[in-house]
Amino acid sequence: MLSEKYQERINKIFAKYPDKRSAVMPLLYVAQEEYGYITPESIDEVATLCELDPTQVSSVAGFYTMYRETPKGKYWLQVCTDFPCALRGAEEYHHQLLDHLGIKEGETTADGMFTVEHVMCLAACDRAPMLQCNFHFHENLDMEKTKKLLDQWRSEANGK
Repeated sequence: MLSEKYQERINKIFAKYPDKRSAVMPLLYVAQEEYGYITPESIDEVATLCELDPTQVSSVAGFYTMYRETPKGKYWLQVCTDFPCALRGAEEYHHQLLDHLGIKEGETTADGMFTVEHVMCLAACDRAPMLQCNFHFHENLDMEKTKKLLDQWRSEANGK
């Protein structure tokens, strides 16, 4: 399905690399964008496109945290709770965020909007508490700022 729906995009990706196997990571992004996470079927699709064994593609998807191996909410919130960030209040912030959304670590809100996970090191220690939402950083946060962001994302998702 990827090769049919995204043929032009896939061709552009392949044009950037000397051999097909080098395109695994960008093609995994295409698959994640299409399916919402890296499905077993998408592993097979990317493997076929790159002329690799599916276990090779699976190992790449499993190693890097930017690839989702399970369904997530529309907004994937990752809060850094590594030691330097914890010293700046990140652990407490993480707990407040979970409480506010009424979920536990790694869960998704009932409306499918938000999944919250703690991660180690997003390289913004001096700007903690911070979170990454769908790979975009939001820094120097507190719950007041975060509630505004959550409201903004809900509005955007609902087309308002």
